[in-house]
Amino acid sequence: MTTLTEPGPKQRITSIDIVRGLIMLLMAIDHTRDFFINSSAGNPVNMATTTPIYFFTRWVTHFCAPNFVFLSGMSAYLAGRRRSPGEFRTFLVKRGLWLIVFEVVFLTFALTLDPLFHVIVLQVIWVIGFSMILLALLSRGSLTVIGILGAVIFFGHDILDYLSLPKTGAANFLVTMFFTAFGSVFPLSKTRILLDIYAVIPWTGVMLLGYVFGSMYTPSFDAQRRQRILRIAGLAMIALFLVFRYFNIYGDPAPWSVQRIPAISMLSFLNASKYPPSLLYLCMTIGPALVALSFLENVKSKFTSVLIVYGNVPFFYYILHIYLIRALDIIIFFMSGYHTSQIVTPGQPFNFQPPAFGFGLGGVYLVWLFIITILYLPCRWYSKYKRTHHQWWLSYL
Repeated sequence: MTTLTEPGPKQRITSIDIVRGLIMLLMAIDHTRDFFINSSAGNPVNMATTTPIYFFTRWVTHFCAPNFVFLSGMSAYLAGRRRSPGEFRTFLVKRGLWLIVFEVVFLTFALTLDPLFHVIVLQVIWVIGFSMILLALLSRGSLTVIGILGAVIFFGHDILDYLSLPKTGAANFLVTMFFTAFGSVFPLSKTRILLDIYAVIPWTGVMLLGYVFGSMYTPSFDAQRRQRILRIAGLAMIALFLVFRYFNIYGDPAPWSVQRIPAISMLSFLNASKYPPSLLYLCMTIGPALVALSFLENVKSKFTSVLIVYGNVPFFYYILHIYLIRALDIIIFFMSGYHTSQIVTPGQPFNFQPPAFGFGLGGVYLVWLFIITILYLPCRWYSKYKRTHHQWWLSYL
């Protein structure tokens, strides 16, 4: 029998925590907008109706999911260094299953506020969990094998845009869940549906590459070489995005086009496809993050110290910010004069979201600032707690 040992001390990488902290703050903008923007604002990526500031409120949050998954891959590699290979695989499977259960039960409830679970939502935590399980299976192989597989998925999954895929039956369900999910709805019963927003495999490719890049953060890896590789890789991704996007060559199923004014044409150019994440979307978002990582290793300031607090406890922050947003939603719902008869809106899976509810963009940003400010002290407390305590469950929260 294998004897389970306590993991060694966790290695904190300041630059990773800074980037991850910024991602967590930006993520809250998107979720605050989801629940507090007035429906009259319309779709922020609809080129016919959007404005630059409204578009960029959505666009800047595109950096969150890809880098959240990529940095999860990096963290997985660093976690593996503190465990034996067998313990590491077991940890990945257990954590992956926990994340899937958490998405299905606790996050679905937070999003819908429906105790009967008429809609089950699968988002980024679901794909991180499933990707960890796949990484556990692949971790028996070498970094080279994992890197090649990750690169093939990352650069090649858009080939599916040119193929005829199953439209019905079990084959359609599997292809959608693993490759092409785009707010896809699957009936589970007469009264329950599954809403899949994130397809597994494209995001798994992101995690696998993050896992390989994590190997550059070992003590024996030369820091200047690491920074150079990060910078070159990041700039190459940005260049690939600019060239392929300009000529609409490959890597995104929705080509950009000239719009009514040059400013909106630029927005169309930047409006890469997130569901499922296209190659150009991933290059546009991960490329700048890699460049940032290359420059942030020795940066210290009051602002980066604040970001590190959030970046130290990403999952803890993720849970708190979703539940805080929805708690504020309920409070503002009743303060706005709505009644219990208006909690459920026909055709709307998220409760406490009646028509015309919410604020303009300025109000959304004020709510966002309130949320991230309120969460600073709990995150700082939990970050200190994790540094001074070593219970097994801390690795899962």
